[in-house]
Amino acid sequence: MLLVADSGSTKADWLLYDGQTVKGPYHTMGFNPFFHSTDFVYQTLMEEPEMLNIRESITAVKFFGAGCSSAARNEIIAAGLRRFFTGADVLVEHDLLASALATCGNVPGIACIIGTGSNSCWFDGKNVHEKNYGLGYVLGDEGSGSYFGKKLLTWYLYGRLPQPLADDFKQTYGLDKNSIIDKVYKEPNPNVWLASFTRFLSKHYEDPFIKNLILQGMRDFADLYICDYPDYKKTKVHFVGSVAYVFSKELHEIAKEKGFTVGKIIKQPIDDLMNYYSKMK
Repeated sequence: MLLVADSGSTKADWLLYDGQTVKGPYHTMGFNPFFHSTDFVYQTLMEEPEMLNIRESITAVKFFGAGCSSAARNEIIAAGLRRFFTGADVLVEHDLLASALATCGNVPGIACIIGTGSNSCWFDGKNVHEKNYGLGYVLGDEGSGSYFGKKLLTWYLYGRLPQPLADDFKQTYGLDKNSIIDKVYKEPNPNVWLASFTRFLSKHYEDPFIKNLILQGMRDFADLYICDYPDYKKTKVHFVGSVAYVFSKELHEIAKEKGFTVGKIIKQPIDDLMNYYSKMK
């Protein structure tokens, strides 16, 4: 039986295909080789009852994950999966390929991810072709949840948030400078923590300051991750991820501004990804 996984930095969605029907979804935390070890992957799965119930029946695993962008990084995750799914052939690939297969199928296009992090690729119908993106939440991830979290916290700490927003932020989270610094620089998975503040943006979606922040984030993403491709106006641009899904209106506005055509916008690629593989059987 085939088990397909789509993993971001926050969570992973899994579907099982027995040759006739699709079962699931199953959910675990996301595994990213930048933050998680082989032992961590194995131990975490060992604590998941749903995974334990199906592990012996799995013969193939196709895992697509954030940060899985090189053979060495992929092996960190693959080794943990092989240790857990002892009877399975394991393939670990970049989440960009999952996004391309889920949105483009076999048709060329630009596939983008805007979730906890952000990235994009040109897909020729078979293979992904990346540029120098995927720099992570410190150097890159423009337009992502972690990007918006950084912006929001920065303006809050600088005292630049409009007062009603600053007051609600303080009442909601009770954070001061020291606690924020500790969360970002000393505690694990700061990118996920930063991305959690997109809920605050959604809560204050109608506020002009927040609207401008979202639009600028999507503009930054488009300038770097879309308009850098020579033929970006001649093909459809697809999006995967919770942030792209929630702020799809802003994406359409920026698309009109920059002159590209929006294709699919899907929150989670797992269903479309499994559909792609089940049709191959």
